[in-house]
Amino acid sequence: MTRILFVCHGNICRSPMAEFVMKELVRRAERQDDFLIESAATSREELGNDMHYGTRTKLREMGIPFSRRAARQIRQDDYDRYDYLVAMDDENVYYMNRVWAPDPKHKIVRLLSFAGQTRDIADPWYTGNFDQTYDDILEGCTAFLKFLG
Repeated sequence: MTRILFVCHGNICRSPMAEFVMKELVRRAERQDDFLIESAATSREELGNDMHYGTRTKLREMGIPFSRRAARQIRQDDYDRYDYLVAMDDENVYYMNRVWAPDPKHKIVRLLSFAGQTRDIADPWYTGNFDQTYDDILEGCTAFLKFLG
């Protein structure tokens, strides 16, 4: 089983969007039993909160099923629990490295790197652009699933 943890700043916009997009891609590929897919935050700001309404709206618009959830922060033991620790941007990587450095198994990766991109996935909390965030996440998750075989 491949265990994936998507990570963003607050765990209410990008990382849960990636979590549910990836779960849907895996479901469509009939590979649900092959994966554990979850998400978490680098910060404590939104702990316990459900997804941002913009994320829920975009997922509904795209026909991506989701469930209620509570934002949580990354923990030291997540390093051993997951095979991939997938960041949305460079700031996430910075804070992930503060928890999991030196990352001897090279588990910390940026989502768009699987699509050959070096750019960050912009935070729609600040941009308000959930459409662009969704497009980037779909691109990254599609490439990630292809990478995983």
